[in-house]
Amino acid sequence: MIGKLFWSAYWKSAGWKVIGRWPSELTKAIIIVGPHTSSEDVVVGMAARAVIPIRNAHFLGKKELFDGPFGWFFRMAGGVPVDRSGNKNMVDQVVEIIARKEKFVLALSPEGTRKKVDRLRTGFWHIAHKAGLPLVMAGMDFGKKELVFSEPFMTGESPEIDMPRIIDFFANIEGKVPENDMRHLKQIQ
Repeated sequence: MIGKLFWSAYWKSAGWKVIGRWPSELTKAIIIVGPHTSSEDVVVGMAARAVIPIRNAHFLGKKELFDGPFGWFFRMAGGVPVDRSGNKNMVDQVVEIIARKEKFVLALSPEGTRKKVDRLRTGFWHIAHKAGLPLVMAGMDFGKKELVFSEPFMTGESPEIDMPRIIDFFANIEGKVPENDMRHLKQIQ
C-alpha cells in the first residue's frame, strides 16, 4: 500500500500519463519497453507498474544479484534470476520459468542496453514465440511524458516479419537520452 502511494505521488508529480491501455485481461504476456536510454527508465517503469497497475510484472536479472545480500529486494521488486553463463540457453530458461507460472508478465528491453543500437535484439521475440505469448509494446516518451501502449499481438513466422512493426512503433518515441533512442532505426530498416 505504501509503495503504491509512493509511486502514485511520483507519477503525478513527474507529470506522466498513459496513452492506450494495458490489456489487464492478459494473464501472461511479454511487454517490450523502450526506448531504454537511462536508468530513470526503471523508475518510470516501476511507477507505471504500480499506478496502472500491471499485475504479476517481472524482469530478468543475473542470478548473482539474487545470491547477495540484496537478493530479497530484487525478488520483491519482481526480479527473476537467470543463469547467463555460456552453456545456458536464456530463451529456454525463461520459457521454462513462464510455463511454471499461472500468471506472468515479463518486461524486457528490445535494445538490451542503454546505448544506441543499430538493430534490436531478438530474445524477447523468441521467448514470446516459443512460449506462445502475446507481445505488448510500451513506449516511454520522455519528451511528452507519455507511456504509450500498443495492442497485444502474436508473433509472426520470424523476427524479420515483426521487426518493422516494432521499429515503426518505437520510432515515434523520444527516450530520456534522445540520441540513444530508436528513432534512427526507421532509416536503417
